[in-house]
Amino acid sequence: MNTDRSEKLFERACQLMPGGVNSPVRAFRSVGRKPLFITDANGSRITDADGNIFIDYVCSWGPDILGHGCPAVIEAVRERLAHGLTFGACHEGEILLAEKIRAHFPSMELIRLVSSGTEAVMSAVRAARGFTRRDYIVKFEGCYHGHSDGLLVKGGSGLLTGALPGSAGVPEGYTETTLLARYNDLSSVEELFAAHGSQIACVIVEPCAANMGVVPPEKGFLEGLRRITESHGALLIFDEVITGFRLSIGGAQQLYGVTPDLTTLGKIVGGGMPLAAYGGRREIMEKVAPLGSVYQAGTLSGNPIAAAAGAATITELEKRPELYGELERRTARLEAAARSAGLNVERAGSLMTVFFTKESVRDYAAAMTCDTEEYARYFGYLLENGIYTAPSQFEAMFVSAAHTDEEIERTCRIISEFR
Repeated sequence: MNTDRSEKLFERACQLMPGGVNSPVRAFRSVGRKPLFITDANGSRITDADGNIFIDYVCSWGPDILGHGCPAVIEAVRERLAHGLTFGACHEGEILLAEKIRAHFPSMELIRLVSSGTEAVMSAVRAARGFTRRDYIVKFEGCYHGHSDGLLVKGGSGLLTGALPGSAGVPEGYTETTLLARYNDLSSVEELFAAHGSQIACVIVEPCAANMGVVPPEKGFLEGLRRITESHGALLIFDEVITGFRLSIGGAQQLYGVTPDLTTLGKIVGGGMPLAAYGGRREIMEKVAPLGSVYQAGTLSGNPIAAAAGAATITELEKRPELYGELERRTARLEAAARSAGLNVERAGSLMTVFFTKESVRDYAAAMTCDTEEYARYFGYLLENGIYTAPSQFEAMFVSAAHTDEEIERTCRIISEFR
């Protein structure tokens, strides 16, 4: 596979950007390769600067559930472009998008549109603290909630005390009120509440973890979080930036039947454009400015182009209620192929990860036993065979509506021949 053009572009990028990239995982460092530079995406395929064409299972890390360049979404963006790029003012499009979100996420009684998942989570946590007048938050090892200072906490030790920052440049004071629990382990949460219950504002969780690889919640885990938070007067935040409109049209909370107090959305909700949202119970969201004293603002929040893309995407999902069953079926075939090759797989709907460990992956500690060098070999094998998947062991594989049965079968055959 010729990658000369991508390599030359990477040399230029390294002179201008840290590591030559604008988001770390794009650097391909964890798989021992140089990144590809993508020039075109259509349906289920992407093309790089050297003309190599790949079946894409990254899907821009989830937003392209309908496939790249869905005609209805592109047309909505084109129509909106004729009226201007941004206003920094109110417009009807943000109302239409919020109405669609609330129709499928009724727990989000009031909604605020923002520009990124990181911003949505940061704002939701601030709202939880403002509403409860408490400072502590509980997060789970291996769950990623964006790069705001208070949530960049190392996975690993420090379970019952304030955790150390997981990034240089974050003072310890920013994370000293962040407590770490173990995913799928209610006893670790109960211990934290026993020690700090009256100080804990919220528990934030990916209802189906997807940032240590895909790790579904075990039966009773989410229900237990709901019970514990309610009994202590704390709020439950579902970070559905990845799972929202992905696991079902109503997200993980609809699929698993557990209602949080606050929800964050991203990825699909923007239809491939930079847009995210947070929202929840009316009494909590009424604490957000201009109604209350919890301040949050953004010049590009609810951008008309992004709002149009998001609304068009949700409209297409509404028109195709059978789609989620189709995605489930296609991804299950990929799972079966991987298992037939002796690989360790975790899956939730159209999210899937192949883990290179013999352990059952139910939490961060098990995920950390993976052989990342073997994953790098797997990644390279798929890439050389025209399959583009996550350049990291600890990410998800995304299946879209644009993946055909023939492409799924081809991918299954390639996966089953690995080793």
